[in-house]
Amino acid sequence: MNLWTVASSASRRLAALFIVWSAQAVSAGNPMVPGWYADPDGVVFGSTYWLYPTCSAPYGQQTRLDAFSSPDMVHWTKHERVLDTKGVPWARRAIWAPSAIQQGGKYYLFFSANDIQSDKELGGIGVAVSDRPEGPFKDHLGKPLVGAFHNGAQPIDQCVFQDKDGAHYLLYGGWGHCNIARLNAGFTGFLPFPDGSTFKEITPDQYVEGVYMIRREGKYYLMWSEGGWTGPDYSVAYAIADHPTGPFKRIGKILQQDPRIATGAGHHSVIRAGRGREETWYIVYHRRPLGETDGNHRVICAEIMSFDAEGRIRPVTLTHEGVPARPPAR
Repeated sequence: MNLWTVASSASRRLAALFIVWSAQAVSAGNPMVPGWYADPDGVVFGSTYWLYPTCSAPYGQQTRLDAFSSPDMVHWTKHERVLDTKGVPWARRAIWAPSAIQQGGKYYLFFSANDIQSDKELGGIGVAVSDRPEGPFKDHLGKPLVGAFHNGAQPIDQCVFQDKDGAHYLLYGGWGHCNIARLNAGFTGFLPFPDGSTFKEITPDQYVEGVYMIRREGKYYLMWSEGGWTGPDYSVAYAIADHPTGPFKRIGKILQQDPRIATGAGHHSVIRAGRGREETWYIVYHRRPLGETDGNHRVICAEIMSFDAEGRIRPVTLTHEGVPARPPAR
């Protein structure tokens, strides 16, 4: 082998390494998808990441939900109108804050609708179903799943959580109250808790809205938004308990504005990619770009979320770069 051959071989190896490095170094950038969106629900279905956000617009225009899919958290494909109020006869106004889950070969999308202010109004939390994650989703019940106030909680901002035993819980609530209820197998209603209650209040200190739950190493993490959603002080705090019904004692904030980056960082979800040593946690949230004063001008962003040795969540750093590329399972 002559020197030219050796040099050429080395160059090819270096080029190959550069290509691999470049692919690994690619980041999504924040915002991670174009457009005004908020309240993102991030989930993994098979080998694909999915985002189901609110279409951030005045309530009269907020009548559809779009979705985004990605193989790597960086390159996203938009799926328009996965749910439209035309497919939900009782939804007359806005729909927002979707929460998606797969069950029994079907895909279910829970959503808030109509922003009801009392039990005399029609609206609350609904559920739609589809054979595909990209929809189209159609109304599952012909009425709200939760259409009344329980324990003072406005029926909005829902999160569906599946426990290790397969049980599904609906967590939700605005107006400073958070409820948890156990869903039945068909997502058509609820199962009572051992004490006979259906809607159990688990409100932690300073809770406002935007509840989310994850389970890690046998502990249940309740997360929520604090502050006003149109203001710069919107933020995310959390608590930890040994059971999904708590009790939950507030630990502190993990996500909030950085005046150098963006304001109003809140209403999040969490995605786990991989398992064990390959495990990565992402927090997906919305924030308001600097200089924006319109309450509906919100964008979707993602950051790495990590834990300390005691299992507490470290404060999240807002970035413009976002998260690096990686498949859901690696």
